[in-house]
Amino acid sequence: MKSILLPTTVVGSYPQPDWLIDRAKLTGSAPPRVRMKEIWRVAEPYLEQAQDDATVLAVREMEEAGIDIVSDGEARRESYSNRFATALSGVDIDNPGQVPSRTAGRMTVVPRIVGKVTRIRPVQVRDVEILRRAAKGPIKITVPGPFTMAMQAADDYYNDPEALAMDMATAVNQEVRELFAAGADVVQLDEPWMESRPEQARAFAVKAINRALEGATGTTAIHLCFGYAYIVRDAKPKGYHFLGELNDSAADQVSIEAAQPGLQIEAIKSLPDKKIILGVVALDTEAAETPDVVAARIRAALKYIPADKLIVAPDCGMKYLSRANAFAKLKAMAEGAAIVRRELS
Repeated sequence: MKSILLPTTVVGSYPQPDWLIDRAKLTGSAPPRVRMKEIWRVAEPYLEQAQDDATVLAVREMEEAGIDIVSDGEARRESYSNRFATALSGVDIDNPGQVPSRTAGRMTVVPRIVGKVTRIRPVQVRDVEILRRAAKGPIKITVPGPFTMAMQAADDYYNDPEALAMDMATAVNQEVRELFAAGADVVQLDEPWMESRPEQARAFAVKAINRALEGATGTTAIHLCFGYAYIVRDAKPKGYHFLGELNDSAADQVSIEAAQPGLQIEAIKSLPDKKIILGVVALDTEAAETPDVVAARIRAALKYIPADKLIVAPDCGMKYLSRANAFAKLKAMAEGAAIVRRELS
């Protein structure tokens, strides 16, 4: 992968076209942890082809906006985690359970674990193959992390969250290896529930992540955040409850949300051995930042980290934005990074 100073990337999702999904159903409920097939507007016999087309469209728009490392936009997913989690054996999605959500006082419907969790087939390998053919440059693919999937499950089999997470990690590891073999440059594990379950995360999250990334042959990343801005609109904390612990993980990069919460950027000093994917675009408003605002956020981070260890990104996935506004935000982000790049040259 060609070295670029202050490369720009995305965290994962990009808005799916309205001809592909029913946006009212998407925004009218919490992100699904089990299947939500009713979200798709295209009939099953044609759905995969439509998702292929939406992937190409997402790639083209990211590249046109100036993004250096693109994703598939997660065009095939109802949420960031459910497509992979519900493809594993030992998971009952027809008789789901409930666990407390990340939002206080709410419950969320999740898969029920009824047997040993194993990966029985590739889940996203074809996604990477389509993405690789569509993209002109480096590509990233995202996979839900083992800790988060374990937290998003009703465990009727293991009765041991660490044992469940470690089997999830083995399944993820098999997928990660094949994703790199299929052409991925970066594989990112999405682990947002480490922030909302920090005590359990300290007990075994890094252990599970390291198993998931064992033998990885390309660049690896971990993403954690405070939740989708569309859902978590109230004041977000200024700091993470679980962050520095990831310096002991096998991941090359750590992706953090910083723009919307106004994160105390000095927190990145707790990850001296990692490259930082820094959220410089907030997603709690449709209005795009100006390139100058983005540039200022990048400069603030450069007080604590060398430029060659900083990667520029939105706070989180962009699926809840309109396509027009997501594109505008990415374009401003790329232009802001270019401003700082010129200053450093």
